Amino acid sequence: MAEQVTNYQCPSCMGPLHFEGASGRLECEYCGSSFSVAEIEALYGEKDRQAAQTPGETGDHPENASGADTDWGEDAGNMRAYTCPSCGAELICDATTAATACPYCGNPAVVPGQFGGTLRPEYVIPFKLSKEEAVTALRRHYRGKPFLPKTFTDENHILEIKGVYVPFWMFDGTAQGSARYEATRSRLYRRGDEEITETRHYDVYRAGSVTFERLPVDASSKMPDDYMDSIEPYDYSELKPFSTGYLPGFLADKYDVTVEQCRERAELRCQNSLEEALRGTVEGYETCLRRDGTARVRHGKVSYALLPVWMLSTKWKGKNYLFAMNGQTGRLVGDLPVSWGKFWGLFAAIFVPLSILGIVISCMMV
Repeated sequence: MAEQVTNYQCPSCMGPLHFEGASGRLECEYCGSSFSVAEIEALYGEKDRQAAQTPGETGDHPENASGADTDWGEDAGNMRAYTCPSCGAELICDATTAATACPYCGNPAVVPGQFGGTLRPEYVIPFKLSKEEAVTALRRHYRGKPFLPKTFTDENHILEIKGVYVPFWMFDGTAQGSARYEATRSRLYRRGDEEITETRHYDVYRAGSVTFERLPVDASSKMPDDYMDSIEPYDYSELKPFSTGYLPGFLADKYDVTVEQCRERAELRCQNSLEEALRGTVEGYETCLRRDGTARVRHGKVSYALLPVWMLSTKWKGKNYLFAMNGQTGRLVGDLPVSWGKFWGLFAAIFVPLSILGIVISCMMV
């Protein structure tokens, strides 16, 4: 028999509870009751611990949950089977899934043990924006895009919207280094009938350090790294001590990319930040070219947190388009199709008149 999960149900009517970012409370859509995270954490904390410690009837570890080996073939090693305590349905989840919902009865479920012991995050930023606000933000993202096909906004269909608590490692440390630049200044003046351009070359040297705190690097192999980087920053003033009470109504994963695997990305981002900071101090020159430099990163504390992300998948003309939105700030990124007809039309509208003007000027000079 599969392992059992913990369902988060309303203590008043046993309906499913969902965390609502607008109120910061867990709410029941059936009877209208609402509860603070602390109240639900106290109620369900012991149930979570018992579920995590109680094996299934077969005595199997979750990694050997029944059904996965025979039903999923090569993917069986990455799948887990659990039993919904509300309706008895079997839930098949990815091995990293920590919070989900039963597709049959709709009850939010937290997988026991995925956030236990050393796997427990230190922090969480709760979802602040709703699914409806994510859809509105996506529609707003379409506006003002001159090369977007006319039919895309009306004809593309949203296939899936899911709110995911994405695992992140957050790095503290200092980046220190130097950089050497070749810069120039020019001036134009006349001497008699001659027009002279004088260019002076400068050797510019800069050195300094940048301190970084809680630099986030996503620790989920499922998430596109470039999207996760692009929806930053998060407002860390809203970091909360981790509680499973923030999870009902959303998906959540535990990390499957280790600190060591993420450290290289963190170092690269720190080095780039240092270079941008040093380059920003080179002012008053017309050109500035970096010739060489050094950088070293000294690491400090590493924290583990879950951060809110809305993932939106749409389809248009047989092709899927993926978007990601910061569930706290609303910053949204994603790729959009290009109407090459509009592009070349605009190109012709600008380039052809300039070409004609150039020809006219040339003829006049002759």
